[in-house]
Amino acid sequence: MPDVHASAGIERPWSLSPDEVSGQLGVSADDGLSADEILRRRAIHGKNQLVETKAKSILSILADQFKSLIVVLLTVAALVSIAFDEILEGAAIVIVILINSSIGFVTELRAVRSMEALRTLGQVSTRVRREKKTVDVPADELVPGDIVVLEGGDVVTADIRILTSSKLQADESTLTGESLPVSKDPGRLAAEIPLAERTNMLYKGTAVTRGSGEGIVVSTGMSTELGTISSLVEESVDEATPLEDRLDQLGRRLIWATLIVVAVVAVGGIMSGREVLLMVQTSIALAVATVPEGLPIVATIALARGMLRMARRNALINQLSAVETLGSTTVICTDKTGTLTENKLTVGAFITRSGRIDVCPDPVGGSWFEKSGALVDPGESPLLKEALEISVLCNNASLQPEDLEGKDGVGDPLEVALLAAGVKGGVSRGELVEKRNLRKVGEEAFDSVVKMMATIHTQGVVFRVAVKGAPEMVLGACERVRTENGTLPMKESDRQHLLEQNDEMGKEGFRVLALATKTVRNADARPYQDLVFVALVGLRDPPRKGVRQSISSCLRAGIKVIMATGDQAVTAGKVATEVGLVDDGDPEVVSGGDLKPPADLSPEEREKLLGSRIFARVTPGQKLDLIALHQDDGQVVAMTGDGVNDAPALKKADIGVAMGVRGTQVAREASDMVLKDDSFSSIVTAVEQGRVIFDNIRKVVLFLLSCNISEIMIVGLASIFNAPLPLLPLQILFLNLVTDVFPALALGTGEGDPHIMGRRPRDPAEPILNRQGWSLIAGYGSVMTISVLAALVLSLAWLGLNDSQSVTVSFLTLAFAQLWHVFNMRDANSGIIRNEVTKNRFVWGSIALCTLLLIAAVGVPGLSQVLKTEGIGAEGWVLVVLMSSIVLVVGQVHKLLTSSR
Repeated sequence: MPDVHASAGIERPWSLSPDEVSGQLGVSADDGLSADEILRRRAIHGKNQLVETKAKSILSILADQFKSLIVVLLTVAALVSIAFDEILEGAAIVIVILINSSIGFVTELRAVRSMEALRTLGQVSTRVRREKKTVDVPADELVPGDIVVLEGGDVVTADIRILTSSKLQADESTLTGESLPVSKDPGRLAAEIPLAERTNMLYKGTAVTRGSGEGIVVSTGMSTELGTISSLVEESVDEATPLEDRLDQLGRRLIWATLIVVAVVAVGGIMSGREVLLMVQTSIALAVATVPEGLPIVATIALARGMLRMARRNALINQLSAVETLGSTTVICTDKTGTLTENKLTVGAFITRSGRIDVCPDPVGGSWFEKSGALVDPGESPLLKEALEISVLCNNASLQPEDLEGKDGVGDPLEVALLAAGVKGGVSRGELVEKRNLRKVGEEAFDSVVKMMATIHTQGVVFRVAVKGAPEMVLGACERVRTENGTLPMKESDRQHLLEQNDEMGKEGFRVLALATKTVRNADARPYQDLVFVALVGLRDPPRKGVRQSISSCLRAGIKVIMATGDQAVTAGKVATEVGLVDDGDPEVVSGGDLKPPADLSPEEREKLLGSRIFARVTPGQKLDLIALHQDDGQVVAMTGDGVNDAPALKKADIGVAMGVRGTQVAREASDMVLKDDSFSSIVTAVEQGRVIFDNIRKVVLFLLSCNISEIMIVGLASIFNAPLPLLPLQILFLNLVTDVFPALALGTGEGDPHIMGRRPRDPAEPILNRQGWSLIAGYGSVMTISVLAALVLSLAWLGLNDSQSVTVSFLTLAFAQLWHVFNMRDANSGIIRNEVTKNRFVWGSIALCTLLLIAAVGVPGLSQVLKTEGIGAEGWVLVVLMSSIVLVVGQVHKLLTSSR
């Protein structure tokens, strides 16, 4: 291999011919690089990456913990204590600051690292030719000299000099600002030409919007144009979701309300003759305890854990805000192939002018093909053989020579299935090229409007055109038909008969393509004129396992499922019936030809379309109209897509869902969520998790605020009636750290109500706390307040305990009441013993930890001295258990009454 100058970069590769670029980079376009050469070049150039955005450092996360209002309030409390010579209490508050900051630091660190780990799951891959094989490799493994195979929908992952192209266009708006796609051609250009006019180059960060071709990598990583001109952000930008914004707004409103209340408590206490220091410290402690500063952290943890759960179930979230939107989804508009079906396409039958030839599941007597029960040898059936040849020639996938099932194929699953059928019939592209010199010299890339694809091949002194596409489009372009007796003119009766055969295959659940060919003297001749029809080919794609149950789950959850596919109506109707989308065997299917833009619809037409569930022969533009139609109706729409033309619809949908297996990289980047397995069931799982996350955060808010409001009411009422303070400042802070934080975190990580998909979707505008939520907060807070004050009175009047012991009783009563209150957060329709809260192991862990800390608060000498607690004896503990249990009993009775309505 010649010396490679790529380490210094190629000067102006656009000014060189493709052969000159290949020569300088020491690579053959037909062979690609060897494994040893790839390793050598990677050692020189490094990974194909831009300077990575720095992860949020541990120090910055730690510093953030000291920027909140809660720390300011605690610092004021510490300074006041020290100013009044209460050194012990001042030191204790400093310890509280450190403990609180430590909890916030650990939880935020886990959330941030979880989010960073999720980003690594969405690695982009690139199709390259190496050692004469076409393979998919991670984009960061590209090296200069790699031969890249390009198709519409690919994201360009390095700077590439185009070698061959067919209708190749690229969106370079991210680099040049040019809004329209730029046509690309391999011809050499002048050396001095601006970047926007380099039509034989593709640049990292842009996207192929149409066509196909091949290119050679000339620059990677920071040597690319993007690496040179990009101003890289050094620190990641925090992404605040609407949910977190609403929590932040709630917290700020509560801060001001709390400050007013505690100011009243402080003034009232001082006016009633209490010590100024005690009331100032108590007021600050109340402010700290009642401000739900932990809510954003809990929300982040809940979102991050939910995203990790989704990732484990093959749903990768690109946008954090999508998690909460998922929970309010009311319409899922899904494709058919690979989403509702397995996307394990196999060729099941060919239909030629002379009849149907079935492809057997297993070979019989050495043959995979049979006709009317008799075995068929492709070598003795010219029509079948020609159909197989077109199948492998008009094809951009690759397959190993002996791969009969297409398991190791690279490329579109449909094209891989056609190659596998060729292997079964003894027809391979390599053999056609080597023995018959049918080399590919041109291609007319698939177009979603034309719905056909063509390749042009040498055939002696003429050229052979191979075409595949939608049957009605191909048949419309055919003037002749191949028969066993030669080529005959295509009669209208022939065309009608074949269209009827197409419908019959569709009713059997086949995905049907038409195959055609012709011979031309000029490779630039129009490919879709004067074609010769050869065969229809039917491909089977069985419904995915579990998809019927998933659709049923959606219907129970009040989510409408719409199937919008490019396939023909009969196939769409058959699959819709098989997966349970509709019940009857002859469902109504709306054809894309009958769709109008929403603005052109009459009220009757609009109503009909809103009630329709199956749409066939739908273009990407019509998918956009369907989304707009349902969004105008007030629906929250999730939309699936895989092609570059689906990107606008994915962007417009409330939740854009891209296919991870067969989807283009452009579609993935335009989406909010990527399905790693392309399965509809993964969408349903993601919707369920979205509901669970919102539900968990709502439970956390309800729990924290009801606990916090009880603390304000307890101290406030005691101050008003000049009774002994049931809670001392450091006791309040201790409760805030122990019985608030740990149970709240546990609730935020719960797996949710198993029956959550039995509810109707929530209104996306619905606040975290509605009227019922605020009523519950006031109710639960009042019950805990009455219980604690009653325990204080009983300990003084009935048990005869001293003031310090009675305060200890009220402190422990509130602490355990808050712990038991966790179990009131279960769903009203769940079981008392087994429910989403009792099955949460983190809840039990938090209760066990908090119980040990509360016992230590009374029994450990140093801690009890700081908290000013005393032993309360067996009778005191009985009183604590009884009075703290009241809130649990009241809560469970309320749940029973609510669930019975």
